[in-house]
Order: sequence, then structure tokens, then C-alpha cells
Amino acid sequence: MEIGWVVCTRGKIGQRAHIVRLAQHADRLNFSSIWVTDHIVMPVEMQTRYPYSTTGAFPLDPSEDYLEALTVLSYLAGCTERVKLGTSALILPNRNPMVAAKMLATMDVLSNGRMLLGVGVGWMEEEFKALGLPPFAERAAYSDECLRIFKELWTKDDPSFNGRYHSFSGIKFAPKPIQKPHLPLWVGGHTAAARRRAGQFGDAWHPVAQRPAGILSPQDLGQAMITVRQAAEQAGRDPLSVTISLRIALNLVATAAAADRRPFAGSPSQVADDIQRYAEVGVRHLVLDVMTNDPNIVTDAMDRFANEVRPRLGI
Repeated sequence: MEIGWVVCTRGKIGQRAHIVRLAQHADRLNFSSIWVTDHIVMPVEMQTRYPYSTTGAFPLDPSEDYLEALTVLSYLAGCTERVKLGTSALILPNRNPMVAAKMLATMDVLSNGRMLLGVGVGWMEEEFKALGLPPFAERAAYSDECLRIFKELWTKDDPSFNGRYHSFSGIKFAPKPIQKPHLPLWVGGHTAAARRRAGQFGDAWHPVAQRPAGILSPQDLGQAMITVRQAAEQAGRDPLSVTISLRIALNLVATAAAADRRPFAGSPSQVADDIQRYAEVGVRHLVLDVMTNDPNIVTDAMDRFANEVRPRLGI
């Protein structure tokens, strides 16, 4: 099991000194990866329902700073030595796919092969409209095309493509990513379409768990993974080549009562047991998210996990 951490890039905790501190702390403690989220603009008034809230309300202040994901990771690549650098998740329609492919390949070269690409189709319709993107209802088809373009550019000596939204031929694309055959693609989302996309294109399915309304127990996750692997088989891929990377909220506390405890909220022993249960259904990489604006709380959680949870797992 590999363990990564979300580095928040918005608001007070998203200041340069804090994100560098958190990234370097994860690097020193030999965690596998650090992750950032992706939005370009925030609407002042939002009608779109937020998918990770029982009320549908978006919890962020739209006037807060929100740093751009790929710029942050390119900066943190130069501030760290070995920790992998990931997006959870890059919203595919937000960027021209050829430009995004170039940026990501460049980052992989400059970081010496440390990029991990978590992707999603996006959920905020107001952001799509503000950016002048293809219609919100077409975001899945557009995102699938982006993934095909990434693979074409990253793996072919003479790439060409003729799709609904993009076409190109007679070009060269270099450098290629250091990682072969391409950057690891981790496909986010909970829906049937997201699981189909993970099976068709992904090296891993990367859902967010334990946030309403996206709660995924180990049993739910294992059952959903069946459809991911069926989609991989239908696409002519090895279904066992697609693993699970789970992003989940962590809250290390004193021993929590079993009756109302959610996974990953409890003592180090309880959290270690949770990890073992998720590992049994195929989770191979956990991305831990400590929901706070205080960087000290995050570094304390990293220390406690490294000293009190990781030894129980033998990792």
C-alpha cells in the first residue's frame, strides 16, 4: 500500500510557505505522493449542486485564492526530491488537451518521472460557461477525447488524431514523458460512466470516498470495481491492470466508538485496520485528506501516521 497526502492550494493554507512545507515534510517522511486539486474560477453564485455534500452547497469562499494545479506541481517538483506529484483531479475540459499534454510531459521530464495524473470530467457548470468550454452536457465525450489525445501524443512517433473536437496530423510531439508508456492515468468519479472511463483508459480508478454523498465502504468499492474491470475487458485491456487509488478524509483521534465511527476516523490501530480492509478489495494507493486550514494540523497528522499507523502495516 502506498500513501499520499492532499496539499491544499486554496485559502490561508494555500500560501507558498505552507504548501512547500507540507510537500517537503511528506518527502522527508517517505510518503509516496502529494496531490493538489483543480479549479480555474469560482462563481459568486452557484446553482450547480456540489456532489460531495448532502445539502449540495459548495463549502468554499469564491473570493479565496486558489492556485493553479499544474503550476503548483511544477514548483513543488523543484522543492522536493523523490515524492510523486499528482492531480486529484485535473478537470480535463479546462485545458486544451495538446497544451495540457505538453505541460504534463515537460513536468514529468523535469521531475525525473514523478508525475501522477488523476483526471475528472468536472462538475461545476458555471466554471465551464465562464471558461467558454464545450457544453457542460458534452463534458464526458470531450474528456474521453482528451484522454485519447494524451495517449496518442505521449506514445506515437508520428501522432495523428481525427475526433469530434480536435484533429491534427503531420506533427512531432517531444519530449515524451519519462514514464512509459505514458503518465499513470487515474480516473476519478463515482458514476457508472466514470467507472467505464477508468476501465477503458485508466491505470487506476480514483474515487473520493467517505464524503457525502460519495461514501464507499470496502464492500461497495469492491462491487463497483467489478464494473471497472468489465469495461477494461470490453476495451481489450487486461482487467487486472486497473487498480484502485482511493482519496479519503483522515481524522486521527482517540479510540472512537465502533457504533458510529466512519472509516479513517479513529485511533492509529483503528485506522490501520481500515486500511487493511480496503487493501483486501484492491486499494493499492491511499490519498489522505486532512480537512483543515491549519498546516500544523496536517504536519502533525503526517507525523502520527508515520510513527503510529505505518509501523502497524509494515510499510
